[in-house]
Amino acid sequence: MGVDIPFRPPSRMRSPRPTHLDPACPSDARPAPPRRNPMRIRACHMGLVALMIAAPVAAQSPQAPSTFIDDMELEGTFSIIGRDAETGELGIAVHSKTVAVGSRVRGGKGGVAVFAHQAASNPMYSMLGIELLEAGMDPEEALQFLLRADEGANRRQVAILDIHGRTAAWTPETISDWKGHECGVDFCAQGNTLAGPEVVDAMARSFTSSQGTAPLAERLLDALQAGQDAGGDRRGVQSAALLILKPLSLQGFGDRALDLRVDEHTDPFGELRRVLRAFRGRDQISRARSHLQQGELDEAREWALAAHDSHPGDDGPWVILAEIHLREGNRSEALDALATAVELNPANRTQLPRNAAFAELHEDPDFQALVRN
Repeated sequence: MGVDIPFRPPSRMRSPRPTHLDPACPSDARPAPPRRNPMRIRACHMGLVALMIAAPVAAQSPQAPSTFIDDMELEGTFSIIGRDAETGELGIAVHSKTVAVGSRVRGGKGGVAVFAHQAASNPMYSMLGIELLEAGMDPEEALQFLLRADEGANRRQVAILDIHGRTAAWTPETISDWKGHECGVDFCAQGNTLAGPEVVDAMARSFTSSQGTAPLAERLLDALQAGQDAGGDRRGVQSAALLILKPLSLQGFGDRALDLRVDEHTDPFGELRRVLRAFRGRDQISRARSHLQQGELDEAREWALAAHDSHPGDDGPWVILAEIHLREGNRSEALDALATAVELNPANRTQLPRNAAFAELHEDPDFQALVRN
């Protein structure tokens, strides 16, 4: 039923990619590749066959608005997937001249792999690809398996990066120029409808040159920006997204350590970076509050100031600084900090009187004037 598509993208579209484990990562610091599970692979195969049989039937139904193959318009997109061997994080940064690109081109599972599926995006590649990788296939085997099962493979652009640093990528000749991909140690950069090959080259150079200099999220976003600076999507800008995966990173359960989207904006790159800084600021505020609860005022001040640097428009750091000043006996400085918090967020007029940390100020005329509506 599927089209037998050999995995032979043009040489310009692909640089030599590592099929080995990253030598920079000690053998005891990386998980062993999963053992093959033939029954699980067979189950995936049967699921794909069932899906392919069901699709034409659904397409004949008067209720069906589209077919399995043509349910998505071709969308110009460029993205980069990457791995941090030290932290075990996997991630993707993506941009497109379309609304909400982050809602459909990203996929993966912490500790397993991250996927980019773009042009005519199909989440089958990440959903079933995870199953195949967990069953013991390597990324290239899984990709070829999925391409042969997909009658719309010539409309997809796909890249896979697993937790071991192994990669696979597919760019068909039939999607919009310029298109191509480049895979290297711990990354794949890919795109279509681009200004030229320099877009993918710029992303690859940025990522490889930034190793060890910043967290994975910032490295991926910097690489995406480098691609945009090199010409990006030749149609313009509209949406962008950033996803970082790590097992048990969300309250000990979820694997989405960071999941940010800018669905529609005149400067999606700048807005995504602003939101990332706000996200970092939230984490820094949490750390400041933890130190404050332990009575570690110097450490709390350090983290509160870092949060202010990350997100200057946030009132949270000023509330924490006010509490630090008050504990140190600096009543005037505490009131000044609270005044700034109210200026940034007028809702503090009703919140501060409810905050037990400032109970000793409740009868202070300056505090009362500050919170008066």
